[in-house]
Amino acid sequence: MVHFKNRYMVMEVFIDAGRGEQDPVILTQFNITKVIRDSIQLNFGECGLATSLGSLQVKYVNPVTKLYIIRVSREDHQKVWAAITMVRCIGKIPVSFNLLDMSGSIRACKKAALECDEAKFEQYKVAAGDRVTPEIIQSVQSCFEKIRGLES
Repeated sequence: MVHFKNRYMVMEVFIDAGRGEQDPVILTQFNITKVIRDSIQLNFGECGLATSLGSLQVKYVNPVTKLYIIRVSREDHQKVWAAITMVRCIGKIPVSFNLLDMSGSIRACKKAALECDEAKFEQYKVAAGDRVTPEIIQSVQSCFEKIRGLES
């Protein structure tokens, strides 16, 4: 039996704050997947898109801390990483992406993502001050549980 080799990437999205809008785009698995697919198609063509789509999956998204995890095959991870780097906007909102961690197992990825997500949420709480509502805290706690629940 052949074992399918994957790479897991923990990434964050920086939304251009110079626009004056407070979080103008809501990050979802659909939005991120669509942007990545469009970038792969634009930069690597139909063949590049076809080879990458079999393994490309957004496993986790936290819309508060703007952190997400994607899974991609080991053969295509550099192509997907390059395509993500070339994304300049989601909708009409300028964004940039930053790779925080890349690993070959979901277990190592979960650990790195949980550490990054908790640190980013602490920064968010300090920056937001009184605007942090119990609903936001509950939402982030459910996101932390999603990370812990990713298959091992």
